[in-house]
Amino acid sequence: MRIRFKPWARNELETSPFYIDNPQDMKNKWKTAFENNNKIYLELGCGKGNFIAQVAKKNLNINYIAIDLVDAMLGMAKRNIEASFGIRKSTDAEVIENEIEKEKIVKNVILTRYDISNISNIFGKDDEIRRIYINFCNPWPKGKHHKKRLTHERQLEQYKIFLKGEIYFKTDDDDLFAASIKSFENSGYIIKKITYDLENEENFWEDEENIQTEHEKMFMEQGIKIKALIAKL
Repeated sequence: MRIRFKPWARNELETSPFYIDNPQDMKNKWKTAFENNNKIYLELGCGKGNFIAQVAKKNLNINYIAIDLVDAMLGMAKRNIEASFGIRKSTDAEVIENEIEKEKIVKNVILTRYDISNISNIFGKDDEIRRIYINFCNPWPKGKHHKKRLTHERQLEQYKIFLKGEIYFKTDDDDLFAASIKSFENSGYIIKKITYDLENEENFWEDEENIQTEHEKMFMEQGIKIKALIAKL
């Protein structure tokens, strides 16, 4: 998804207490970035942060890391998280006056900027990521671009280095979903659950409700069924 340049994004990220600008320095040390020993979940391609803002607020006992490559996206994600935690009234509003200390409440989220195609440069086996979320990633439909897919075998092999749990994946794209199933199986993952109509599946994610992303709502309004799976090593 394209997004307009946000001139304020870089400055806000650099001054945010829950943004890390050099994630490569954190490889095998991500547990030290949080003030607790809770499990760490990772979202790949967080976009505007609608998903991570909601899931992190609902599960304060889980630590979340959200990655994207575009400053404007991460800037919006930062503001969406602040709005979710009550630091802003909305993404367009200023931080609530006299309540800047509320920013310390966001202790279970870290945003960072990196190229996910090289994710093994920033996560190692000692990081023990317990869950990876892949929500509506770019389907890269042209054959020559398939290796860029976040569910391509090349990527799935990288995740094996640091994943100690499951991958939660959902998409609107039929071709991407079919190819992803094959990639998971070829890479030695076990597909634990699968659905071709997430809206009509009860408790599909087992331990958490389905949080509808901006893309998800848009696709559902168009009558497109959401496909989803849970894969584990």
